[in-house]
Amino acid sequence: MTSSDQSPSHDVFVYGSFQEPAVVNLILECAPVMVSAQLHGYHLYRLKGRLHPCISPSDNGLINGKILTGLTDSQLESLDMIEGTEYVRKTVEVVLTDTLEKKQVETIVWANKDDPNMYGEWDFEEWKRLHMEKFIEAATKFMEWKKNPNGRSREEFEKFVQDDSSPASA
Repeated sequence: MTSSDQSPSHDVFVYGSFQEPAVVNLILECAPVMVSAQLHGYHLYRLKGRLHPCISPSDNGLINGKILTGLTDSQLESLDMIEGTEYVRKTVEVVLTDTLEKKQVETIVWANKDDPNMYGEWDFEEWKRLHMEKFIEAATKFMEWKKNPNGRSREEFEKFVQDDSSPASA
């Protein structure tokens, strides 16, 4: 048994594009168990010019999402890498949708809670319809980069998750 096999597993609350099994399976290179949950006290924002959302604290906020259960340190690192430095990992309490049980999990929060590029409410169904294909293409390129950077920077990946159709001002 390797040391990574002995590491504690992680449960991570995800929202946005990471609720889509095709995205999660690609990034984690497996199909983790996903459990529906709600996160209170946060809002799911659109990000101007991006295909993905962010969350930030909000007194009356409520986010429906999924818990990815039993992630390894390596899988958690993959999530952190694709999210980049604009997000920070934080421990939060969620409520399981089916049982109403409360659970402490990790989630990824937008680091700049005052970012002027956050606006409105991000819509999962709209994203699936309009942007999922492009996002999966970008995630595929990211995973290729992760395995073999060949001198390319992470910034090259970031341009793939830009939303070409977003309004100039929101």
